[in-house]
Amino acid sequence: MKEKNPSDFEVILFHEEALKDKDDNEIIANSNCLKIYSSNNKNSSNNFDAFLKIPSSLKEINITIENVVAKKAFSRNSSIEIKKYLLNKNEKKLSKNENEIILTEKEIQLLELFLNSKKPITKDKILSSVWNYSSNADTHTVETHIYRLRKKINDKFSDENFIVNTKDGYSL
Repeated sequence: MKEKNPSDFEVILFHEEALKDKDDNEIIANSNCLKIYSSNNKNSSNNFDAFLKIPSSLKEINITIENVVAKKAFSRNSSIEIKKYLLNKNEKKLSKNENEIILTEKEIQLLELFLNSKKPITKDKILSSVWNYSSNADTHTVETHIYRLRKKINDKFSDENFIVNTKDGYSL
């Protein structure tokens, strides 16, 4: 491990003996990558991303690495920062400090659409992106959903300016 910088890797798989070496232990402790601890007994008090009992087959090693990478990707994708809020897509919650609201799937889609656009989004674009409606559909779906989402946010967080409406469309 001393020859390579651990930031060059997404995953470090190391044996319990590495923790006995001062330099290796420091590298492991200071690395931001995923860490898989391998040992023939699970008596470690350290907090690692995964444990691999040895001896292990190459197939078991691959499965462990794939699982830990998938969990990390799932976790990273599920929590999105929006303004000063945290959107947890898995739990369908928008939170700030200790307060949280439950969101519908369409509300999450709306927030993601707004988040991924640098400029205001028109009602027609929202209808086609979130609801797959034709741009000439006569509906108040967008206005109704945005009204309800704004109300939820304002009631819980007292934030009247979370979603902004201008002549060019809606934005965060």
